[in-house]
Amino acid sequence: MARRPAPLIGALALAAMLGAALTGCATATPSSGADATPQATETPAGELTEFDAAWLDGGRQVGLVTQGSSTCIPTAEDVSYADGVLQLTLADVSDGPCTMDYVPRVSLVPVPDDVDPSANLAIEVSGDYVGEMVLPGVEGLAAESPSEQLPSAGWTTTDGTFIVLLWGSSGCPEYITTAEVSGDAAISVSLSGQPADKVCTADIAPNPQLTTVDGLVGVPDVALTLNSPGVDPYTTPILGVNGGTAG
Repeated sequence: MARRPAPLIGALALAAMLGAALTGCATATPSSGADATPQATETPAGELTEFDAAWLDGGRQVGLVTQGSSTCIPTAEDVSYADGVLQLTLADVSDGPCTMDYVPRVSLVPVPDDVDPSANLAIEVSGDYVGEMVLPGVEGLAAESPSEQLPSAGWTTTDGTFIVLLWGSSGCPEYITTAEVSGDAAISVSLSGQPADKVCTADIAPNPQLTTVDGLVGVPDVALTLNSPGVDPYTTPILGVNGGTAG
């Protein structure tokens, strides 16, 4: 009988060994130890965020400031209040493309009826943005009636920064063009006005705008005058104190 070449015999032996190994893997049963238990998949956490905020609309709303695209502003959801803490989920819900800028923008948070805006308010945020902060209360502030949808403003916890809440057509939102200190306790803001060459929707929607000025740190009861083309000036107090902290 002819002898098989040595290389061929080695190859057949190696194949037999691999087959046995694969058979062993296929018939092996998981052990009863901890390794046999499926591992839970951890839910990704949201982006750790440093928030800023201000009281608006007579204490009926809080303007929550984050950084990101100016055209894709996160939405506040699942707002609740218990034991002195306002809890909410902040979600990115935009379906369209977002601009590539990175700017401060304002998300409006409705304030539950049992919140006292004259007291410090702890805010805890989860969702796509995660973090917490304390918004100083405003002495004497009480939201006792429904919103009249009139312009309002409030200082954030960042020196020189405040939010102006405007109301108007969602299709033609106004924006702030200039802001300057105009007196010992006064600020004047110029608005863009309504475009003359555009048809605006007939709805009335909130339009929060963030702006800054120099000075007036620690000055209470600052009056804000809004100036829009073709409209009489409107004056409203800026809630809180520039540079104020939670005591």
